[in-house]
Amino acid sequence: MRHPSLNKLRAFDAAARHLNFRLAAEELNLTQGAVAQQVRALEDELGVQLFDRLPRGLALTGPAEGFHAQVRRGLDEIDRAIINISQQIPRITLSLPPSFAAQWLVPRLPGFLDKNPGLDLATLATERLATFKGDGVDLAIRIGTPPFPGLKSHFLAAIRLVAVASPVLTGNWKTIENIQDMPHLRILLDSHTSWKEVLGTELLPEDVTYLSFSHSSLAINAALEGQGIALVPELLVQRQLTNGALTCLWLQPDQGIGTRGYHLVYPENPVRFGEARQKVIDWICREFEKDWPA
Repeated sequence: MRHPSLNKLRAFDAAARHLNFRLAAEELNLTQGAVAQQVRALEDELGVQLFDRLPRGLALTGPAEGFHAQVRRGLDEIDRAIINISQQIPRITLSLPPSFAAQWLVPRLPGFLDKNPGLDLATLATERLATFKGDGVDLAIRIGTPPFPGLKSHFLAAIRLVAVASPVLTGNWKTIENIQDMPHLRILLDSHTSWKEVLGTELLPEDVTYLSFSHSSLAINAALEGQGIALVPELLVQRQLTNGALTCLWLQPDQGIGTRGYHLVYPENPVRFGEARQKVIDWICREFEKDWPA
């Protein structure tokens, strides 16, 4: 009997977990058409329809549900076998939002690597949530509110917004209590809706210009260049506020802080490198405890 290729089985597994060819393609770094073609070829080889193609996604057929559970177990075993036989330096992959990676993680990496020379920490800067199932991710930092089903989590910090600008732009302005009194300068927007959440849509100034960016980190860089006022999580600009590169114009009061925050999440039972993973967990938690004591 001829067995299906591993690529076809991985394409089927990803599609079965996401129930969407596009999301499966993103996970596997393939095109949507390539994933759909692999799945179709697998169905032809097996002589069984694995998915019902729906207007908005996919649905596993009855025979495919049990088949997927067995395929998933088999792929996990293959991954474990590859890890066990390799003699490489432990490599832990950390998934985290791009702006968090740029503003918080990167400046701290040299200290971590100096203390852990036998550990390779790989970062995956993405807004897409890690599944921990075939995506190669060991740990993830998420913005959200617990619980996170099926995952262990550590609360790292609440999201407190702060309006910041370059001292070159602000001059002698002092921190204001009411954000509605913000000086009418150019407002720097990012992919989040922080300004609208704080001010309300109807209160957004009409006599100012706006610059829009895809990530908070880009808005922060623009603020550093004196291009306007950015409203971002305090955590992301802590370093620039400390060294005076940015000035705080407004700090969100305690009663305005919501329940969302930064959390470190991961599966309880590691697929690989459990000791190395724990070192990264402990380091991240210590860094937050040092900068943001309870």
